[in-house]
Amino acid sequence: MERSNLSDLVGQELGVSDWFEITQDRIDAFAECTEDRQWIHVDPERAADGPFGATIAHGYLTLSLVSAVLAQVRRSDDADMTVNYGADRIRFISPVPVGSRVRGRVELTKLDELDDGVLHLLQTVTMEIEGSEKPAMVAEVLTRMY
Repeated sequence: MERSNLSDLVGQELGVSDWFEITQDRIDAFAECTEDRQWIHVDPERAADGPFGATIAHGYLTLSLVSAVLAQVRRSDDADMTVNYGADRIRFISPVPVGSRVRGRVELTKLDELDDGVLHLLQTVTMEIEGSEKPAMVAEVLTRMY
């Protein structure tokens, strides 16, 4: 994907990432990094009797995978770098049970060229759960491409 071609892709799907497995080890590592050790995430025994029947990934763990999704889907041959700029809207729609696989589907929603030639991208990322009709998350994320 070339920077000069991005304007032609507004409103289109840019691609779909590989699947990411959501293991208990991944959930536990995220819990340690964020200090969010709520039992629905880190206590498989208690979670088995809880509302989801198993531990679930943190919503923000799912959100954190967006960087990896974008790196896979939106490769640019002529950009020096891209940086996260923020998010306009994030919705956690379905829980992601341990053992699930998720992937991201990316649409280029809007593109602006700033005065300094930097591209400002609004992308809608839908995190899908393998075998589920409802997504785990939908986020409108902002990126700057240099």
